[in-house]
This record gives sequence, structure tokens and C-alpha cells, in this order.
Amino acid sequence: MKSDPDALYPDHLVELRMRMDRALAAHGFDGVAIYSGSAGFAFLDDHSYPFRTNPHFKHWVPLTDLQQSFVGYLPGQKPVLCFHQPADYWHKPPTLPSGSWLGEFSLEVLRDADRARDLLGLDGRRIAFIGEWQARFADWGFAAANPEGLLNELHYHRAVKTPYELECMRRASLMAARGHVAARDAFTSGASEFETHLAYCAAVGHRDEDLPYGNIIAFNENAAVLHYQHLAHERDVPRRSFLIDAGAQFRGYAADITRTYSTDDGEFADLVRGMDELQLVLCAAIRSDADYREIHLLAHRLIAGLLLDAGISAGDADDAVASGLSSVFFPHGIGHLLGLQVHDIAGLAGDASGAEIPRPAGHPYLRLTRRLEPGFVVTIEPGIYFIDLLLQ
Repeated sequence: MKSDPDALYPDHLVELRMRMDRALAAHGFDGVAIYSGSAGFAFLDDHSYPFRTNPHFKHWVPLTDLQQSFVGYLPGQKPVLCFHQPADYWHKPPTLPSGSWLGEFSLEVLRDADRARDLLGLDGRRIAFIGEWQARFADWGFAAANPEGLLNELHYHRAVKTPYELECMRRASLMAARGHVAARDAFTSGASEFETHLAYCAAVGHRDEDLPYGNIIAFNENAAVLHYQHLAHERDVPRRSFLIDAGAQFRGYAADITRTYSTDDGEFADLVRGMDELQLVLCAAIRSDADYREIHLLAHRLIAGLLLDAGISAGDADDAVASGLSSVFFPHGIGHLLGLQVHDIAGLAGDASGAEIPRPAGHPYLRLTRRLEPGFVVTIEPGIYFIDLLLQ
């Protein structure tokens, strides 16, 4: 089995071209221009926000920090990579890429980003634009910007990962696992939330802007905030528990891992052990053609049973799910698609048209309702939260 991403990439591109050929033909386009994007500026400031590459762009090329560039594709022709490398002495221009994957493209290096207009095959053709639209593109001659039907079809099929994508995600997960070990060790040695975050980033080799999402590093009651966003600097705090939700990226593909630790034996440590066992039961339910909605509801039944066994709630597990009681302690979805985005696109899509599969009644935050297929990558994230707002 191949494990070198460069060796797997050519077949990945063949699959992308086949998908794009079908989608373009179905929606009446002759070709596509995929824009990498550019960093926007903060209001009344000359500093930009951190740059996030258009996921469609990094689907085709393993470049995550390249602004104002395009992938242009016409069926039957070699795709062109319009690589913007400005003459700039304020910032270091992007370095020309290397690697065998580059041989799959016609490379055009641009000093002026607007020269891409002459290289994308726009004259006399219906070219679809995909990316963050800018006013300067209005007179370039694109047939449509982000056409809904074309995007729906591309997004629907993107859920099935190629072997190249799966290998990138394995590597991202390995990087994240190293970071989790370093963060756990930092916590146990007395580090603050902020210092634990730094230990994680150092082990993964990421700056904050390289992370697929902001790390959740939460001690004690901070872990009851689902997307806790602060990094406290205090070290001399009680250390009852530690929750870390943190990922990594490899060639633009994300990992997403969450773990919880208890510093002492007792009721909370028992809950953590019970949740570990429960998660393995849910992972075993992941198989081809499984309805992910049923896995979500199974998670609620198992969590309701764990709450009953712990003496936290009373009654019947099925009644706890039906009444919404389990959602007080488990208010989010069991998981989501994972890939080029942490919450990968089209999790609710019933088909390539974009028609949605509804969530189960009373479960508005579930991000995935599809039946699972070979090549899907999903997360399994059961949890018990003690949130004052919901308990009240």
C-alpha cells in the first residue's frame, strides 16, 4: 500500500478531474477558475486577518499559504497553476513549489496577479469562478461566480476521500497526537492554559494561524464552555480536570482530536472512563451504509445510560432521550465530516443537488445526516457537560 503522498497525488488529481468534468458538463460550463483567495484587512487598519486558503484550491494543489493565485482547468487539458509571486521587499514572496505533483500542472509565475486573466481561457468560453469574489473580477468575463448547482455537486462528492487525502489526514492525526501528549505533560507539570497551548503548538510545529481551528485548552469549569476561547495565564489554579480539543494540518487536511483528563480518582474519573468505553462502542458502529443520525441517537441513549449508572439522573434512558434530558448534558452533535475543513462541507446533503437530509427532531446541532460510504472520514465526539445555563 502506498503511503507517500506524492506517489498518491497523480491518482487523486485524476479523480478530481473526472468529478469536475462531470460537474461542468451537467451545469453547462466549459471550464473552471479556482481562486486561492487573499487576506482581508481589519476595519480602519493596515493589518490583515490571518489568511485561510479556499478549500477548493487546496483540494487541487497542496499549497495553503498562496494568495491571489488560480488553478484553471478545461476538460481534456492540463490544468494551469497561476502562481502569484509579487516583487515585494516588505514581505517575503512565496517560494516556488517543488515536488513531483507540480509536473501535473502548467506553471505560470505571475508578478502581477491580474495577468491570470489572460491565462484562464476566458475568451469565448463559459468559465465558472470558484472562490472569494472580488470587485476587480467583475469585467474578467466569468460566466458565473460560485454557481450553486456546480458547488453542490462538487461538495457532495468531496465527502469521499481519495487515498491521497486519507494519507494526508493520517499524517495530520499523527501530528496532533504528538501535540496532545505534549499538552498533557505540560498540564501535569503545572503549566497554565496558555503555556499548555504553546507546548502543543511546539510539538505539532504549528503557529496559531496554521492550526485548523483555535485550540480549546480548558482547565476545570472552563471545560463546560463548548467552544472555550481563552487561554488563561495563571498557573496557580486548582487542577481538577483538563479538556483539550486540538488538531493539526498536513497539506491542508485537518485532524480533530478531543481528550479529557481527571487529576484525581473519584466520580469524575469514573465518568471519563465510562465515556472512553462508550466512545469505542460508537466507533464500532461506524460502517458503510450506516445512517449517521442513528449513531447520534445511539450516543444519546448510551450517555443517558451512563448518567443513570452514575446516579446523576433517574428514570429510563430512552425516556431521557425522548424528553430532551440527555441533550442537557450532551447538547452538540456526535460528530461531523472531516477533511479540507474541520467541519467538512455537505454533511446534510441528500444528493448532488444540495437537497438536505433533515436532522432528527430536537437535535438542531448535528452536522452530519448522511449514510456513510467508503472513503468518508468522520469524528465521534460524545461528551457529558455540566453547563449551568442548561441545567437551570
